[in-house]
Amino acid sequence: MQAQFPRINTILKSPRDRMDDAIVDNMLAGYAAVDDLLARKVDLFSVANLRQFLELNAIVLCGVNPQTRTEAAQHLAATEKHFYDEKDGGIRDIMEWYELHAKEGAVQRAAGVYIRILSEPQLFIEGNHRTGALIMSYILARAGHPPFVLTVDNAHAYFDPSTLITKKKKKSLTLLFEMPRLKRNFAEFLAAQADARYLQPKAQRA
Repeated sequence: MQAQFPRINTILKSPRDRMDDAIVDNMLAGYAAVDDLLARKVDLFSVANLRQFLELNAIVLCGVNPQTRTEAAQHLAATEKHFYDEKDGGIRDIMEWYELHAKEGAVQRAAGVYIRILSEPQLFIEGNHRTGALIMSYILARAGHPPFVLTVDNAHAYFDPSTLITKKKKKSLTLLFEMPRLKRNFAEFLAAQADARYLQPKAQRA
């Protein structure tokens, strides 16, 4: 995926930042963090565990290096304030939406949460696509579904609809009416990407 990304970027409606080694390493660390949350049976959507959302975002932006975290301390503090205090979005919006749709299937909930993360105002100051992919993967894997993994084959179908979502405002009538269709379309996309190989125990991965 990393090797092919420059070519993929040329066909996207809104080109993305380059996929350098640091971004790849941080995403791998993010998936490891999701693995850990699942292994410890952490309920990400419990009020007691909201800081885990912030930790996933910090990982995709900074990795796990303490020095890098220290250098980014001001940005991480601003992200935390935005995360808790944003009146038209923030984590309150995510939690309320998730609770209202708790009886839906995991694929539908993963799609809906992703849309709420990316729509304006976004949940985080930066790294919403990457953190959103990890949170989707957590929701899916917790219910026994394969996580979402970006590949050469699905990148175009992932990035262009995601960019469209970022232009939607959470409190707008437009999103209110379009949310069911957007969620259905993205849920169908997630279902089509399901690959059971991504659920293999670590010992079997080679």
